[in-house]
Amino acid sequence: MITGELKSQVDKIWEAFWTGGISNPLTVIEQFTFLLFLRRLDERQLLEERKANLIGSQIDNSIYQQAHKKFRWNSFKNKDPEVMFALFTQPQTDSDNLTTFEYMKQLGSSAGVFASFMKGATFMIPTAKLLDQVVQMIDKIQMDDRDTKGDLYEYLLSKIATAGTNGQFRTPRHIIKMMVAIMQPNKEDTVCDPACGTAGFLVAAGEYIHDNHPDWFHEQEFSNHYNSAMFTGIEFDSTMLRIGAMNLQLHGIDSPQLIGRDALSEGNAELRDEYSLILANPPFKGSLDFDSVESSLLKTVKTKKTELLFLGLMLRMLKIGGRCAVIIPDGVLFGSSKAHKQIRQILLEKHKLEAIISMPSGVFKPYAGVSTAIVVFTKTNNGGTDKVWFYDMQADGYSLDDKRSPINDNDIADIVQRFKQREQEQPRSRTEQSFLVPFDEIKNNDWDLSINRYKEIIYEEVDYAVPEEIIAEIEKLDGERGEALRVLKGLLG
Repeated sequence: MITGELKSQVDKIWEAFWTGGISNPLTVIEQFTFLLFLRRLDERQLLEERKANLIGSQIDNSIYQQAHKKFRWNSFKNKDPEVMFALFTQPQTDSDNLTTFEYMKQLGSSAGVFASFMKGATFMIPTAKLLDQVVQMIDKIQMDDRDTKGDLYEYLLSKIATAGTNGQFRTPRHIIKMMVAIMQPNKEDTVCDPACGTAGFLVAAGEYIHDNHPDWFHEQEFSNHYNSAMFTGIEFDSTMLRIGAMNLQLHGIDSPQLIGRDALSEGNAELRDEYSLILANPPFKGSLDFDSVESSLLKTVKTKKTELLFLGLMLRMLKIGGRCAVIIPDGVLFGSSKAHKQIRQILLEKHKLEAIISMPSGVFKPYAGVSTAIVVFTKTNNGGTDKVWFYDMQADGYSLDDKRSPINDNDIADIVQRFKQREQEQPRSRTEQSFLVPFDEIKNNDWDLSINRYKEIIYEEVDYAVPEEIIAEIEKLDGERGEALRVLKGLLG
């Protein structure tokens, strides 16, 4: 849990960037991230130096060679602001004509997954004063453990949304955690998000394991799996890849598999039957040209709509028995086009569709008021859908207006509990928040998966007075009003 002191420190750094002339929240986060990375590099080097001193040996793979020691955090943080700024902006003739920033960029994978995605990164802090301000404030932040580092970065990323722009990159964390709790990642899982953004789903899956299965980390085989092969994210935006890489590393996932490409493109064609769990909120950006879409996806579902193509992609990427929880716009559930019906029929007939969780339209406010749902399914290639569990989420713990203020009403705990015991939902009627619908009924409704098709609403009968009684009541009130006016006039006269 992030402390008030840590929040205050991050808020002050954020404010310094804004008053210093950097107003784009993604730019603020990226520049903040670069400096965090430099601090962490120096901390790694210091740790290796202490180990070497203890046993009287040399460091095998030193991050900073003698010529580049001036680029270390503990070296430049004590320099005068102008000198520090020159280290970041002017090539140093005694250090291979590099700047601090260029040195960080050329480290590559030897310095971790974050450094692997530094190509194209730009140093954008405009003044020596701002650089010095931010470096001194970051230096005071205590980041001694995984939880603190992870909480700090999560809070930083939350400002993408509160800043009022680029909110589409951030799925609400409580919705992500709900989806992870529903899917319950296991020890052998390989988890993928094919549109990972800031890697929120991957981080939440890792945190779920830390919180619920800390004993697994006592096994070396699992620790190796967790730190290298367990998590895969695909993202075409290089800035988001860097932010996602840092998010994962600060949460203790050292070497995740991050792939920089468009998940729907031909370049992604080799990813088949790879993953046992997919968690995602892919972009619903409209339509793509057929020429830009990987051909096998069009064989699954012939469409230009990204939300349908992503469902086809996930089916292809999952192993047999693999599970998926994905957020989709409501239109996928009831759209009448051939492609809409085709993908729904595939999920129901060829695989096992487990659940449709309908979310209120305010979940993604203030950036979008579109109604969405979570689709949960298992890839089988031979069917298996018997009944589909529907849940009508009406509250998620926040008001459904643009302010999204905390409230007491919250269905999330109920959703997680009922999903795990959904076989016991059979007696529930269609008038309740959750219920089961048989496969044949959905098939007979042209594969319609919208909850309104199956939910029953009870209308309460209201008794009204007969017109004569209403008129008599009005006349009585009118008489009382007239009497009140007469008394008032008498008092004034």
